[in-house]
Amino acid sequence: MSPLVKEQTISIRGLFRISRPINLALVGFSQLMTAFCLVKNTSDGVPVMEDYRLYLLITATLLITAAGYMINDYYDVKIDYVNRPNEVIVGKGIKRRVVIVLHTTFNLVGISLGVLVAPRIGLVNFSAAFLLWLYSNRLKREPFIGNLTVAFLTGLSIYLITFYYQKNELLVLTYAIFAFFLNLIREIIKDIEDRNGDRKHGCRTLPIVIGFRKTKQVIFLIALLFVNSILYITLRLNKTELFIYFAVLGIAFLWFLWKIYQADRREHFTQLSAWAKVLMLVGTLSMALL
Repeated sequence: MSPLVKEQTISIRGLFRISRPINLALVGFSQLMTAFCLVKNTSDGVPVMEDYRLYLLITATLLITAAGYMINDYYDVKIDYVNRPNEVIVGKGIKRRVVIVLHTTFNLVGISLGVLVAPRIGLVNFSAAFLLWLYSNRLKREPFIGNLTVAFLTGLSIYLITFYYQKNELLVLTYAIFAFFLNLIREIIKDIEDRNGDRKHGCRTLPIVIGFRKTKQVIFLIALLFVNSILYITLRLNKTELFIYFAVLGIAFLWFLWKIYQADRREHFTQLSAWAKVLMLVGTLSMALL
């Protein structure tokens, strides 16, 4: 990288990469699908897609999520120089102090938009912003608690729609649980992928604390809980289409677990992390059946 780039206060390319647009698009798409396919109407009978507050809520979620990615890169810059040196943005494409300003601004706007939607949404947004900062600053360096935090917030982003509109709560909870477990597995996979840099800088993630093989065993245990939870809720909902869809998706999930069992190199886990996003997208699309 040239000295000119290093001296830049901010670059469009750097801002684009540090905010993870693909991940943000997946979050926004999941919330829109939840509103359109599952919630459908407000309590007043107005189509939810015509309610401007839905778009304020989604925008607020995306801003706080983007701020979370920024502060995570800010704290992880030394680790990233070990794990992915060619992808480091903080200190190269964007100066460190600018990252902090962007993080603070995005959070303040996101929380403010949440308050405009409803005070309880503003409180949830404030709590989410705090948890994302705490995760980046401390929790992600501890075994499992950091993984749980991110997975919880991912599931919450879907459940937040029904939390505001108070409709089809059990149905939306199914997808929130789906997102929670799948992202919990993905976060642990990312810890396996990044264990060299994490170990060098004193992190105590699962692969470092209990080892590579036992971490895989934890993933398989989580997968078992995941399948049982989805099976239980879909049976309670008694929706044949949903049951069949998740049964078919279960075949892809079994293939995913088989690839985890076989994986033993960093590039394998990079691919598995991407496949987890694909499974999340395919699961979200099943909302259209309902």
